[in-house]
Amino acid sequence: MKIYTKRGDAGDTGLFGGGRVPKDDVRVDAYGEVDELNATLGLVRGFSPPPELDAMLHRLQDQLFTVGAVMATPMDAKAASHLPPLKESWVTDMENAMDRFDSELPKMTHFILPGGTQAAAALHLARTVCRRAERRAVPLLREGAIPKDVVIFLNRLSDLLFVMARVANHRANVQDVKWIPEKPSES
Repeated sequence: MKIYTKRGDAGDTGLFGGGRVPKDDVRVDAYGEVDELNATLGLVRGFSPPPELDAMLHRLQDQLFTVGAVMATPMDAKAASHLPPLKESWVTDMENAMDRFDSELPKMTHFILPGGTQAAAALHLARTVCRRAERRAVPLLREGAIPKDVVIFLNRLSDLLFVMARVANHRANVQDVKWIPEKPSES
């Protein structure tokens, strides 16, 4: 099987379940952001985060693949019935992980700048990519083109990635980078 098909050479692409749309279609843009997020989580894993985080990131990558497939498939397409479902337990698992991680982290007293270990910095990058994916998904939700579970998943995931960045720093004995604003100079 060849990787290249040449079918997109005119600037359009096929949706899962049929139909073609321009490559700059809002749906394609949104699931492309989810694909970028998934690749960013792969980058995080390349920085050897703590084993528990790495295992969680692997599960999240699997889940994101499903989220992207749901976004790439019109809800009324026959193919939609063949997709794995988005599960409420995924969001519950993220919330439980955040609660568990919060219990080991020092209390936040400042805003935190992205940084610290390579894994933590990459998790902060993943968080920003996740927020962008969420912003791209919202218009699809408004149009009724995707289920609400997609936006809920992305919203919770961005929170989890922030907490995971803090955990990566904490477990490496690296302090979070606190934002300490400069005081206005007096003229």
